[in-house]
Order: sequence, then C-alpha cells, then structure tokens
Amino acid sequence: MINLATNYMGLALKNPIIAGSSGLTNSVNQIKQLEEAGAGAVVLKSLFEEQIKMDVRNVMASNEQNTYPEAEDYIRNYTKVNSVGKYLDFVREVKAAVSIPIIASINCTTVADWTDFARDIEAAGADALELNIYEIPVDRNISAESYDKIYLDILRMVKKKVKIPIAVKISPYFSNIVRMVDQLYANGAAAVVMFNRFYTPDFDLDTLEFTSSEVMSSPADLTRGLRWTGIVKGKLPRVEIAASTGIHNGQGAIKQLLAGAQVVQLCSTLYLNGFEVIGQIEHELKAFMEKWRFDSLEDCRGKMSYQNIKSPAMYERAQFMKYFSDHK
Repeated sequence: MINLATNYMGLALKNPIIAGSSGLTNSVNQIKQLEEAGAGAVVLKSLFEEQIKMDVRNVMASNEQNTYPEAEDYIRNYTKVNSVGKYLDFVREVKAAVSIPIIASINCTTVADWTDFARDIEAAGADALELNIYEIPVDRNISAESYDKIYLDILRMVKKKVKIPIAVKISPYFSNIVRMVDQLYANGAAAVVMFNRFYTPDFDLDTLEFTSSEVMSSPADLTRGLRWTGIVKGKLPRVEIAASTGIHNGQGAIKQLLAGAQVVQLCSTLYLNGFEVIGQIEHELKAFMEKWRFDSLEDCRGKMSYQNIKSPAMYERAQFMKYFSDHK
C-alpha cells in the first residue's frame, strides 16, 4: 500500500502537494475545492506589508486637512488594524471550513510594527506562517551581507512573536544559497521555500511602455530549483525544503522529491490546468513509487540529492564544455 503521508514543519499532511500562495487561495470556496481536489495543505494569499502601508498613506492623505496632529497616530494604528483585521477574519473562516493545514503568508521587506500582527495571525488559527521576503538590492553603498541580514532580522523578530512554525520563502539571488539557508535554519526557520517567482519587467515595443513579462511559470523553470534542492538537502539534511516554481505535473513533483524536497508547492499549473491537476500529480506519484517499489515518501525522498548520488559534482557543473566536446 503506497503511503503519501508526510510531515512538513511538524504538520501532518495526507500528501506532499501544497497549493501555494496566489489569488486562488484568497477565497474560502476555492480553498474548499482545493481540499476536495486532494491538496495536502494550502498557503493563503499573502498579506502585503506594502498594502498595509499604502492603506495608511491613503487614509492620511484623505484626512490631511482635517486631522489634528495628536489624532494621526490613532488613524495610522486604526488603519493598520483594520487592514489586517480582514485577513484575520479570512484565516478564521478558512480554518472553520477545511481540515487540512492552513499556512498564512506575509509578504514583507522590513522589520517594522507589522510583526505584531504575526501574533494575531497565530491566534486566528493559522497552523504555520510563511514569510515571503525580498528586497531588490539596488543601492551600491549597501553590502550583500546587509541585504542578507534583512531576512534574518525579520525572522528573528517574528520568532519572538509566535510559537507556530515559520517557513521563509527565498529568492535564488544569493551569493551563497547554502549559507543563507543554514543561517535561516540556525535562527529558527522550520523550512525554506525555494524559490520565489517575482514580478519581472518587460517593454512593449509597440507603445514604448513599461509592462510585465510572463506571469506564469513553465515546466522549464523547474531545473534551477532542482539543482539547489539537491545541493541544499545534501549539505543541510535537517532542513526541510518546500520546492516551488516550475512544478506543473507529476514528473516535476517526483524530481523535486527525489532531490530532497519535503513538499512541493503548486501555483501556475493550478491556473493553467485546473484543480484536477492535483489528483493527476498524486496518481503519477503513486505509479512511480509502485514502479520502483517505494512504500513511502521516505523511501524515495532525497535519493538523488547531492550527498546520495555517485557523482555529486554533477550538481556543481556550470558549463557546457564537456557536453559540446563529446557531441561533434
């Protein structure tokens, strides 16, 4: 009997397939559908630090002519609480509607008073918290280490506020990903999510306007994350990894699990292929495990990680020289 049950950050999941944070996880009804489709857990649509700040600015601007100075702090605090209050209500509604683990998400860039709301999210019933952190390094006077420190400072601050497990969603843009993950783990991260998929710019050549590039990932995006899942799991075997980006089918999920991922997060494929893709991935995973006579995920997880393959240097190869020299 194939057993797909697993644990992620101490949470019991019926399978390793998680619906990642997106517009599809911003509705109680859709989250119920995701549970019915077979999702092992759901990451809620992120609460954005930037949105909270924008709401405050908009309210302050609208009251600029009619506000006494001593009332400004009240307005700021009321607006923040009101913005977060809607998210807390959402967490409560989702927890009452489904039985699978619910992971709240905060998109943040600074250590600020928003971290107090992490405690409220925990009280609302969230089973875990995912911190989606990214700061564009555009200031030449700020060192790479200083940008890295932002992640650690935010994590430490939130850890002081809550007892529920915390995952940190990171980008692939670190000079030393293994060291960064090691530091996050040392500072209390229960897991890392690799990797974030960012808004990327593009230009419309017909209008000469600034626009966005392709929003959805593709199966071709899998390979970069696959390399680093294998390396990080091989170097830091105690770290739990949620693989993200480019996982569109069973093959992608299987490959990430073989590299060492604890779970896989789906997003673009849910938009492109519908919620039924969850069941399809589960079916492919079971068929693969039956073929190789794996009874549980632990039998196959990490089998192809950096530490478990005969030639770990394959993970380190960066150039095509050998390939092209052998193919004339």
